[in-house]
Amino acid sequence: MPEPTGTAPFAPFEWMLSLRYLRARRKEGFISVIAGFSFLGIMLGVATLIIVMAVMNGFRQELLDKILGLNGHLLIQPIDSPLTDWKDVSDRVSKIKGVRLAAPIVEGQALASSPFNASGVLVRGIRGGDLEKLGSIARNIKQGTLDGFDGGQGIAIGSRLAEQLSVRVGDNLTLVSPRGAVTPMGTTPRIKTYKVAAVFEIGMSEYDAAFVFMPLPEAQAYFNRTGDVTAIEVYTDDPDHIDDFRALVTKAAARPIYMIDWRQRNATFFNALQVERNVMFLILTLIVLVAALNIVSGLIMLVKDKGSDIAILRTMGATQGAIMRVFLITGSSIGVVGTVAGFLLGTVVCLNIDSIRRFLSWLTNTDLFSSELYFLSKLPADMDVKETTAVLVMALGLSLLATLYPSWRAARLDPVDALRYE
Repeated sequence: MPEPTGTAPFAPFEWMLSLRYLRARRKEGFISVIAGFSFLGIMLGVATLIIVMAVMNGFRQELLDKILGLNGHLLIQPIDSPLTDWKDVSDRVSKIKGVRLAAPIVEGQALASSPFNASGVLVRGIRGGDLEKLGSIARNIKQGTLDGFDGGQGIAIGSRLAEQLSVRVGDNLTLVSPRGAVTPMGTTPRIKTYKVAAVFEIGMSEYDAAFVFMPLPEAQAYFNRTGDVTAIEVYTDDPDHIDDFRALVTKAAARPIYMIDWRQRNATFFNALQVERNVMFLILTLIVLVAALNIVSGLIMLVKDKGSDIAILRTMGATQGAIMRVFLITGSSIGVVGTVAGFLLGTVVCLNIDSIRRFLSWLTNTDLFSSELYFLSKLPADMDVKETTAVLVMALGLSLLATLYPSWRAARLDPVDALRYE
């Protein structure tokens, strides 16, 4: 007997039956409960994936902005001879197209102390004009000013360091360096007091607690590097294409130099973040997979329960394809609605992530995002269009795949056997 041609695929009666099966009656309440849990599972799985990926993206981007905002994209260090020609080298490098700043620096470690406390710091000598071009510092001055930075002996310190040492703008800070003057008795520590001229807050606790900026000539005298600098920090317009600048910088330097870019300096850190991000994606995908398996179990039970209905529909002329599409729509509806609800929930949470964090911290009276542990002073979230689309496609794909087997079983059901044992 030839298969009836039936109606067009996804006809109104198929949608009507599918939606009716989603509204189970009292005796089929257990199936409805499974469908509800499947919906919740997919919604929470999609929302969690979107939120976690957005937070990890935001975390990486914020750290990248903070690190590259303070440290150069390319570090030039001398080979063979000291960098005594730093003025000429920095001038030539700064003229390269795409280089926005070539800043000579003198860097060294010291102990910063006040009458109240002491802390190890990284002292960086830099020209006042170069410091004002560093937006991460110049735009985030909380106290004082950088005006006349080159002319005096004032220093700029981070806000967390100021809190630790209990100092404000105008207070004195003593710096102790182990490498001071060389005497017949050996090298003596160098101890000098400086006035705090400015307090900055980058928003990255590690930097706000460790960096001290002082005028370049003063740093050269303090670290015994008269006429010399430690390195030249090069800042470009496009750090992602730093390799394009290597040959240009080498040519412009016109002397033996060693270069290290920001990726090499922070390779371990950003590689660890990438691995963690990939692992989190795989783990959280399992939530969506479990919810999809709930759709499978719920649909199989629904097919068993509706065996006589399927048989009657088949005897009335419904095709195997029509029966399959009915259950395909039933299962897919759970997945599609759950995915859309998860997307909306995830988007709302991402847009208000820091407010939610502050509310939960207030509610539990705990610090849920300690800046000492996570480096940043606020919880960032950056939704990436490609990643979010991948999450949605993955959830919809799993939901659709989950409906195929139960729908195929429903279509293959023999109406004679189903009615015989009814």
